[in-house]
Amino acid sequence: MTSDFDYNLPKEFIAQSPMEPRDCSRLMVVDKDIKKIEHRNFYDIADYLQLGDLLVWNNSKVFKARLTGKIALDKNSSGLKENIRTTGKILNVSAPVEIFLLRPAENFGVWRVLAKPAKKLRLGMKVKFADDFEAEVIFKNEDGTVLMQFNEDDLSVRAKANKYGEVPLPPYIKNKVESDLKYQTVYAKQEGSVAAPTAGFHFTSELIEKIKNKGVEFAEVTLHVGLGTFQPVKTEKLEEHKMHSEWVEITAKNADLINQAKAEGRRVIAVGTTTVRVLEGMSQKFPILQPFSGDINIFIVPGFKFKIIDALITNFHLPKSTLLMLVCAFAGDREFVLKCYEEAKRKKYRFYSFGDAMMVK
Repeated sequence: MTSDFDYNLPKEFIAQSPMEPRDCSRLMVVDKDIKKIEHRNFYDIADYLQLGDLLVWNNSKVFKARLTGKIALDKNSSGLKENIRTTGKILNVSAPVEIFLLRPAENFGVWRVLAKPAKKLRLGMKVKFADDFEAEVIFKNEDGTVLMQFNEDDLSVRAKANKYGEVPLPPYIKNKVESDLKYQTVYAKQEGSVAAPTAGFHFTSELIEKIKNKGVEFAEVTLHVGLGTFQPVKTEKLEEHKMHSEWVEITAKNADLINQAKAEGRRVIAVGTTTVRVLEGMSQKFPILQPFSGDINIFIVPGFKFKIIDALITNFHLPKSTLLMLVCAFAGDREFVLKCYEEAKRKKYRFYSFGDAMMVK
């Protein structure tokens, strides 16, 4: 039941800015077999890694997916006529409309977006973000998302979004970050996420070098993070929750690195729940990992049988979220994970995107 994954978190525990330096965040080390908890700093994580371990992270890069525009209509616009027909009012086009780019659809220039306020938008309406950047509303989905048609390809849309848009910080972060790089991992390179894979925030270039010098290897995958990743489950029965598909990629080189580690009995350690979804989602498609590019849809809850990962580095997640359910599934004990969260509160850990880290091994 979804309520089994609820817990109380006062607002003061929600981190509003990243730790500086990044690796000075705190680290809770959890041994899931003997139910042991240790309290360290993230720069100590090398103490829990050993020669031959393979760290796998998500190299997706966040783009400025949050756009503010205005409705651009003339008196003959189909969108304006539809608005008058349904409301009997002339639309006030001066008020801004916020568009949140989620992901491109299959058709050229079409993107699935969130709109605020969505009720203002009618089919045929155009939203103008800049003199050279606008989109038309072509469909409104039952799930609240909107399909918008841009007159350019996906790369151009992202380029202009980066020019005119803003970094899409989660709603529980009230402070604006002074640099876009603060909401990005140091190893990000494949642009496409609307939210950062935040478990990787704790790594610095210096810490990565220290870990490599210990004989730890690295591999990478790509999962472009969407808003569905972080949304609480609203149905009480877990099986009624609808997960959103996510675009992932794994290259032949990285698939080989992971396959070799598994064949040799070495630990595969996932950095973040997004990495877990790629690896475990792929393991359901192929008995041995293969190069792949496309959508996966996986909902990991207690009872799930993990085939790839041996340890997990993650943050502290929202109540009733799919991410918390995944952590409970990997730890094999929901009550123990929630006790770890209560211990984190007692020790004044920082929660969510800019918060502290947990390693479950």
